[in-house]
Amino acid sequence: MTDTLATSPGPSPPRRSPALYLWRSVLSAFNANKTSWVGLVIFLIVVVLAILAPLIAPQDPLEQNVLERLKPPSAEFWFGTDNFGRDILSRLLVGARISLVIGIASTLLAMIGGSIIGMFAGWRGGRIDTIIMQVMDILLAFPSLILGLIIVAMLGPSLLNIIVAIALTSIPPFARIARAPTIAMKEREFVDACRALGFSDLRILAGHILPNILPEILVMGSLWMANAIRTEASLAFIGLGVKPPTPTWGGMIREGFENILDSSWLVLAPSAAILIVVFALNLLGDGLRDAIDPKLKGEG
Repeated sequence: MTDTLATSPGPSPPRRSPALYLWRSVLSAFNANKTSWVGLVIFLIVVVLAILAPLIAPQDPLEQNVLERLKPPSAEFWFGTDNFGRDILSRLLVGARISLVIGIASTLLAMIGGSIIGMFAGWRGGRIDTIIMQVMDILLAFPSLILGLIIVAMLGPSLLNIIVAIALTSIPPFARIARAPTIAMKEREFVDACRALGFSDLRILAGHILPNILPEILVMGSLWMANAIRTEASLAFIGLGVKPPTPTWGGMIREGFENILDSSWLVLAPSAAILIVVFALNLLGDGLRDAIDPKLKGEG
């Protein structure tokens, strides 16, 4: 009886799910660098303000009042009014929705598309890898703003088209960031063990390689989201953004540029909003990057 108990195998250790592994990695990265929390808190505050914009906006952002046009900041209009008498603060809060939706949606699409392309190229290797990455290099040769401008000009300025255009310009960086670790991972022993057990390529990629490279993709995503918001503002500034009177930060800068010398608050308020969000996302991305790869600390 004693021999049987001694030789009987104990309970197998619980299997760690990829999702749990991911969240533990992200949480440990946040705790390792406090600047990540600062960036995250600032960004979440902006997101909450954007969500609650219809409730907390002091005025109707679309209501025009020519008697109140170009009013400087005051107790009644904290950020002043524009040349149509519309409240800048209300338009700033509502415009945050458009800018954040475009930034978040385009970055998610680019992360998904670029990661799939990069992992597939790195996994297959050979001529397929060479062709795919040469196409990515061609796309990288174009500045993101110029490429986005071409795509929006072809598709037409609308919310969906802008999201698609920015996502397409952002796919190559994510493909490159996913390809390199995939090439390294596919030579590891645990991948050979998965192949010996008869796992399919899709199962190995999704269940074992993706959780290991996802933290790097998330770092890239947080940094690239700031670029997406800047690109949307740039497209709106040159007249290829969401059509007015829908408020967007880039569109507000465009509208206020004509009166920048006499009414500087028209440009300063949306510019400051873009600056704050980009600053927060850069803090978040840099903190995550330093936590995931401590060797990068102090390098810029």
